[in-house]
Amino acid sequence: MISWLLIGAAAFIAGWGNVFFVGTAQANQQASATVLSIGDGDTIRLQHGQQRITVRLACIDAPEMAQAPYGAEARSYLQSHLRLGSSVTLRPQTVDRYGRTVAEVIGGVNINLALVEDGMAFAYRKYLGQCDAKEYLDAEFRASRSRYGVWQVPGGITRPWDFRCRRSPPRSGGNS
Repeated sequence: MISWLLIGAAAFIAGWGNVFFVGTAQANQQASATVLSIGDGDTIRLQHGQQRITVRLACIDAPEMAQAPYGAEARSYLQSHLRLGSSVTLRPQTVDRYGRTVAEVIGGVNINLALVEDGMAFAYRKYLGQCDAKEYLDAEFRASRSRYGVWQVPGGITRPWDFRCRRSPPRSGGNS
């Protein structure tokens, strides 16, 4: 526990506020925070005590903003379900490579799961390990059967992870 406090203190001093949640995730605890802003369909900014943190919603992948109109619809959905200044509970899991806390966010309901259930996001199969995978996959199945949101197109829109791969510039030094 002391090592996590030291890491958290060092991270805070260095400006890495989100590292605090690695220790919290390891302890399988929850944390309360206040909504500051909505970035896109799966990223929000919160105030946790004196820390401002960026949270990547765990277990899901929402359409990119460039995947019109679905990215904007996912963002609007979050804005309507997570009002600025409202209190939420986090179930932190890890910190991603961008320094964001990856967490399930509870604002009355599990907002991550609600996004999938209402067709605003996909279950992110690659990262379902710390989630209730069956719950997320069942929610996605129901959304697809009802043709909600991203499922209005037969088979669903291009998955955000595939969309990002296609937009990535080719790596230098590799074969063409």
